[in-house]
Amino acid sequence: MSDQVTPAAPDVPDHEIIILPAAGHRNHQPLLDQCLGVRVEVFVHEQGFSLDEEFDEHDPTATHFLLRLLPSRLAIGTIRGTKMVDSNGDAYYKLSRLAVLQPYRRYRFGRDLVLALHGWVKEDAKCSSDVNMAKVVAHSQIPVKSFYSKYGYLQEGDEFDEDGAPHQKMVTYLSLQRN
Repeated sequence: MSDQVTPAAPDVPDHEIIILPAAGHRNHQPLLDQCLGVRVEVFVHEQGFSLDEEFDEHDPTATHFLLRLLPSRLAIGTIRGTKMVDSNGDAYYKLSRLAVLQPYRRYRFGRDLVLALHGWVKEDAKCSSDVNMAKVVAHSQIPVKSFYSKYGYLQEGDEFDEDGAPHQKMVTYLSLQRN
C-alpha cells in the first residue's frame, strides 16, 4: 500500500462552452470579439506572436467556440474549427487557435474545448458525408505535442515553421459509428 496521496483536482469554476452563431446573427460579432480577445492575450501578449498573424482568412468562415465563466460570462478560452478540403478533394477538419488564459489552465479547460470541438466535428461529419471516420488536423506548437497526443493525435511529417515558431502536424481520426 502506498503512502502517496493523489492531490485533489482543483474546484473547477462554473463555466459554459458555446458555439458561436453564424456570421450575420446579432450575437456573432460580440462573441467573436471575446474569442479574439482571448487569442490576443495568449498568442500576442503572452507568447509574442505578431498581431498581424493572429487573424487570418479562416476566421470569417470558421466555427468558433467560446469558454466563459458563469455567472460573470468572463471569456477565458477559445478554439476554432474549420472544415477544409485537401488537394484530393477529401474533406477534413482543422483544429486551431486553442487558447486558455493562463490563470485558468490548471482546470484543464483545454481538454474541454478539444472535446467540444470533437463533438461538433462528429455531428457535422455525420450530417454532411457518408463516411465512418472524420479526420482532424492540428498544427501543434512543439512544447504541447503531448497535450494533443492525449486525445489520439499522432505526429505526421516533419516539424515546420509557422508564424516564426516550430510546429508539428498532428492528426486524429474520429469514429462516426452510427448506433
